[in-house]
Amino acid sequence: MILTNAHIVLEDEVIHGSVSISEGLIRSIDPGSVTLPGAVDCEGGFLLPGMVELHTDNMEKHFTPRPGVAWPGLSAFKVHDAQMISAGITTVFDAISVGDVVEGSDRLNNLTRMADALNESRHRGLTRSDHLLHLRCEVSHEDTLGNFKQLSEKYQPQLVSVMDHSPGQRQFASIEKYRQYYQGKYKLSDTEMEAFIQRQTEASSLYSDQYRKEICALCDERGIPLASHDDATREHVTESLGFNMVIAEFPTTYEAAREAHGHGMAVLMGAPNVVRGGSHSGNIAAHTLASEGLLDILSSDYYPASLLDAAFKLADDENNQYDLAKATALVSYNPAKSVGLTDRGRIAPGLKADLIWCEATSDHPHILHVWKNGQRAF
Repeated sequence: MILTNAHIVLEDEVIHGSVSISEGLIRSIDPGSVTLPGAVDCEGGFLLPGMVELHTDNMEKHFTPRPGVAWPGLSAFKVHDAQMISAGITTVFDAISVGDVVEGSDRLNNLTRMADALNESRHRGLTRSDHLLHLRCEVSHEDTLGNFKQLSEKYQPQLVSVMDHSPGQRQFASIEKYRQYYQGKYKLSDTEMEAFIQRQTEASSLYSDQYRKEICALCDERGIPLASHDDATREHVTESLGFNMVIAEFPTTYEAAREAHGHGMAVLMGAPNVVRGGSHSGNIAAHTLASEGLLDILSSDYYPASLLDAAFKLADDENNQYDLAKATALVSYNPAKSVGLTDRGRIAPGLKADLIWCEATSDHPHILHVWKNGQRAF
């Protein structure tokens, strides 16, 4: 197959040309257009590498579409997969939460259902994107360490992140923001909210330090890439580096992002943060980090379509140095490289033919087709 008459987004430039594909791999990239029979005319649109998503909890909402409704696993997973590929995401690290801030939540009840559905869909060839497992460990929850040991043995995650969403630190350094978020989410009265805050603070004190150390040690032994989560201070980053973490997910302050980036950790921020213009928790804005050259990776987090939108939005922003090639790397090459995936993330000979054909409208990119391993998937 040949894709021609495209603006091809390469690692460090955009060229007008053609891409030849065979046996699922990119074979050559040539300047100019061709008129060979069967060549796909991309009509002057953009051809980008398929995107690599490291941290999305999008799958969860399909397993429990309404409170108390448990949707059949394979069906739920296939809808999630369809959303991913239609957003141009060809490699997905599905983030399954090990532990939660509440007991008996749907998130905990769905743990093995989600992991089983991911495994079965992958083994039966039912997925359009590549799906890999990311275990996100809430270390302030009593059962997290035990659940992590069981899940990591059975399902072999490809990425692990460690987080603590207790009040007064990291993402929720502001107690008022914590109240606003969780009181709204769980419809708690003022009295119930105060009790909730006390329980979370006590749980963090009991479990967080021990569980963080043990989980990181296990990942280090098995060679599983580690990510920190919501680092807010230099001390947090120093701790993360001590645990050999390679990704800094959603640092909440400029200080933490600069420290992580300066020590070689890949700084990951939310694409919704870019699209919306700021953090919903009142923390550092992704575009601020971009303006300082401190942004390495974007994640769609809870909204798949935000990933490509954010890349184009950053490329159009005159307040940073990210052109389209560099902005595209935030959603393709950089995340792939950070977790050791060397066979994808760029349009280059010998790599996977994971490709997006899109056109840029006045306010956002519109995806026309997506190819996975050289096969049309959307």
